[in-house]
Amino acid sequence: MNHWLVKSEPFKYSWQKFNEDGRTFWDGVRNYQARNNLKAMKEGDLVMFYHSNEGKEIVGIAKVVKEFYQDPTTDDTNWVVVDLSPVQSLKKAVTLETIKADDRLQDIALVRQGRLSVMPLKSEEFDRILELAEN
Repeated sequence: MNHWLVKSEPFKYSWQKFNEDGRTFWDGVRNYQARNNLKAMKEGDLVMFYHSNEGKEIVGIAKVVKEFYQDPTTDDTNWVVVDLSPVQSLKKAVTLETIKADDRLQDIALVRQGRLSVMPLKSEEFDRILELAEN
């Protein structure tokens, strides 16, 4: 199983709205690297949900419930979506500030490639974020 992080601006699509919906297709990705990351996602992979711009924090965990297919919001066949469902809210949101201050997360893509909207996480990064959410 692989681990991922997706970003959403809460005023556009929040963790709360995602939980109300129960499932969504992750659309609007218009960056080739992020698109390739969507294509690499497999059913059952776990995905951290990050609020960007407002909050700047990881707030929950989702899972991939359907692998990539054509983005239904565009006719351009370059773009794909995956279906995600919420798994759980984090006990405590993990802020970008906390992540940047953690020695074990210095190489995380969230810090290195801050503008990327869909990114892989190493298993140890995923586990460390879960630890931080518990403390």
